[in-house]
Amino acid sequence: MGKDNIIKLASVDIGSNAIRLMLCNVYEGDDEPLFKKVELIRFPLRLGEDSFLKGFITDETLARLCNVMGAFRLLIEAFGAEQYRVCATSAMREAANRHEVIKKVKDQTGILIEIIEGKLEAEIIYSNHIAEHLETSNSYLYIDVGGGSTELTLFSNGKTKSSNSFNIGTIRMLHHRVTKDQWNAFKNEVHDICEGYDPVVAIGSGGNINKIFKMTGKKDYKYLTQAKLKDSYNYVKGFTLEQRIKELKLNPDRADVIIPAYRIFLAIMKSARIDKIMIPQIGLSDGIIHQLYESSSAKVI
Repeated sequence: MGKDNIIKLASVDIGSNAIRLMLCNVYEGDDEPLFKKVELIRFPLRLGEDSFLKGFITDETLARLCNVMGAFRLLIEAFGAEQYRVCATSAMREAANRHEVIKKVKDQTGILIEIIEGKLEAEIIYSNHIAEHLETSNSYLYIDVGGGSTELTLFSNGKTKSSNSFNIGTIRMLHHRVTKDQWNAFKNEVHDICEGYDPVVAIGSGGNINKIFKMTGKKDYKYLTQAKLKDSYNYVKGFTLEQRIKELKLNPDRADVIIPAYRIFLAIMKSARIDKIMIPQIGLSDGIIHQLYESSSAKVI
């Protein structure tokens, strides 16, 4: 395949628990384009603790964000990306000083951050089009659990049936920012979304489910049953936070949110009567790349 058939794209996902930069080559040929990740860099900057607990992004966190975005810009330029897109989600959506944050980052780094609403976030995650290549007799529920929100997209009979975003996330739960009424309403709405679609298979995306999948040691196929997921949850919650870091080798910023992540995934699967969750190991960054390829509206360096 010739060099002229390679398109270089980059995406940045500014989440509530971490920031991710993805560099990707898209190989064009006679068949469908091939998306090949060149690099995925995850930087642990927890904007959610500022936004959800204080209501704004602090000066200290903003300074760190500017440093990260400056470094990412240099990497994007060194990679030679033809297009890139930077999306911020739940934590930035709720920060009272989000417009000041965007201006500061733009002034210092030249990077323009786009704050996306929850429904668009769900649509971007769905842009990976995983379900379109699977068994058509099933309905599929895309589930992305983040630090500040959970995005759900239902796909059935070749069409998107619903796309929803809920302010239920791992950092919110970790800091007791989800009430019992909100939790019950969330589970009831998940049940209603999937009512009448049977069987439903889940497609899990994002860092939490990818880490859970790796911890189960699965290598032969890319899915977990609800029973296996529950067994894994019961095993991991038996460890203290320190033990999760030292013995399970989890990063500190993953070790504390992994238990809320398990709870959210299990609640969704139980409420929607889903027995199996597939883990293709994709996330918002992948969806941004797919949308970049399909659209010419990105920022050009």
